[in-house]
Amino acid sequence: MAERIAPPSEPIVVAVDGSATAGHAAVWAAVDAGLHRCQLLIVTSVSIPKEYGPGVVLTDADTEWLREDAERVLTEATGVARAACGEALDIKTKLIFDPIIPYLIDRSRRARMVVVGSRGRGAIRRGLLGSVSTAVARHSQCPVAVVHSTSATDVLSSVKPVLVGVDGTTNSMPALELAFEEASRRKVSLMALHAWSDQTSRLDIAVSSWDAIRESEDAVLAESLAGFAERYPDVSMTRVLLRDRPVRCLFDESERAQLVVVGSHGRGGFAGMLLGSTSNALLHSVQCPIIVVRQR
Repeated sequence: MAERIAPPSEPIVVAVDGSATAGHAAVWAAVDAGLHRCQLLIVTSVSIPKEYGPGVVLTDADTEWLREDAERVLTEATGVARAACGEALDIKTKLIFDPIIPYLIDRSRRARMVVVGSRGRGAIRRGLLGSVSTAVARHSQCPVAVVHSTSATDVLSSVKPVLVGVDGTTNSMPALELAFEEASRRKVSLMALHAWSDQTSRLDIAVSSWDAIRESEDAVLAESLAGFAERYPDVSMTRVLLRDRPVRCLFDESERAQLVVVGSHGRGGFAGMLLGSTSNALLHSVQCPIIVVRQR
């Protein structure tokens, strides 16, 4: 097995707010921290989201209630994490009084991965994990995992493969690296999917031309995967080559995967681009956990 991407001192950071999706995120993060033998840092915030306006004034009793509620959220998240991975997992908790998004983005510089739920709970904490997933995925300096309605850690899901999108650019190489490592540690197979479509929309292209294009795209996929089989001999790999929109193909295949891994942006991206259309669409549509990876 190849060496880990991040130093063992870097934890997996998961943000929780007491919502159901945050609970799934805590379970997924705990399992992944156990696989990587690294620390799990569970974080929650008592900061009031800006959308409530500048006129909101909290009394001492309000502040104390928020603090006690946040401590309850941390205790519950720690409990589900322990239940998922046992007492051997190194778990730390942190209650912050600052907005969660800037904290997570700054903490991503010293984290193996940041994990969030796809949406938060109601009342005063709704702003914590609703738009958080998009904001953190756009600006994080480390991989970001977004967990939706399931942690996919049950017996049936845990044997499903890891699905990774491959576009032939250097932007997808960190995603490939992480996907192979996750598949290796989870002891499951890997589906490497490369999708392409006719951008010209012409109907008069000869069949031989389509064959040539397919051969060219197959070469792109093969070149991207070169060397990974030797580095991860324990990972059984399936190559999937499809002529269709990448987002549609990845979404369809995600129903048969326990985890989707994509780069932050692909062929249509540009230097400094925060989040591409494919990764952004999948971030909000796939039901299994998804990791968005960008080059550090």
